[in-house]
Amino acid sequence: MNRPEAVEVPKLLASSYARTFGEAGRAWIAALPALAAELLDRWELRRDGEPGAGEASLVLPVLRRDGTPAVLKLQMPRQETTAALIGLRAWDGDGMVRLLDHDPESSTMLLERLDGARTLTSVQDDDVAMGILAGLQARLHSVPAPQGLRSLGDIATEMLEQVPQAAAALADPADRRHLHAWASAVAELAGDPGDRMLHWDLHYDNVLAAEREPWLAIDPEPLTGDPGFDLWPALDSRWDAAVAKNDTHRVVRRRFDLLTEALGLDRTRAAGWTLGRLLQNSLWDIEDGRTTLAPSHVAIAEALSDR
Repeated sequence: MNRPEAVEVPKLLASSYARTFGEAGRAWIAALPALAAELLDRWELRRDGEPGAGEASLVLPVLRRDGTPAVLKLQMPRQETTAALIGLRAWDGDGMVRLLDHDPESSTMLLERLDGARTLTSVQDDDVAMGILAGLQARLHSVPAPQGLRSLGDIATEMLEQVPQAAAALADPADRRHLHAWASAVAELAGDPGDRMLHWDLHYDNVLAAEREPWLAIDPEPLTGDPGFDLWPALDSRWDAAVAKNDTHRVVRRRFDLLTEALGLDRTRAAGWTLGRLLQNSLWDIEDGRTTLAPSHVAIAEALSDR
């Protein structure tokens, strides 16, 4: 097989790793071209297009030895990549992009190739798009969580411990009241955190068109928990284009109703765990230096309080 052409690391990925992981991130980026070349050679893959990258991974379109299109996804080994591999093996392509091979040492994945140019955002009718997402989510949640994933119960405990210090960092008393209210909702549910395998980041841009099925989910960050904790990314999808410019509360409530009906969820519990997701996101924002809550988080909380 011909020697693979050298892989150029996109600047966005390099700067993201340097910012997030410091010296360890810079070292991983420096070693990335050699790692990619080694895996292309080992798995007998041919490059088949320009590389893509986000803030966490390098994605190389490739052809397998038999001509089958695939993508090589390379990212630094960490808890999230280990969880993704566990989830991909358990779902085995049911509603999810299929894992074709992986390298345990580097956490590199060889995945079936989907249509990266066509996400669920391209479906203009929001009810149709949300129905497609809900159908995929129902399939993903039907799989019992395997061993090795983080538990929502542990996450809930950690969040509640962080609330007093985080609330003190918020400038607006109204924001502090919201944060404490969301924490109270989590405290009521934390004793029964659920046992389903959650995608954790299923929004419109993480659903791609495919040949094997019309639409498949990608980029899971699995954990074990209640499906209600998985709703926020869908509620927040296409926020500026489809939600904020319209009747925000009405759109959020419509999406929430479609999701909970399709998933067969108790709406009170689902609303409570969605507030838990708003709490988690807000704690991360505050840790990053924000002193106000995201307006979209407050809007979603207010919409759910009207149910």
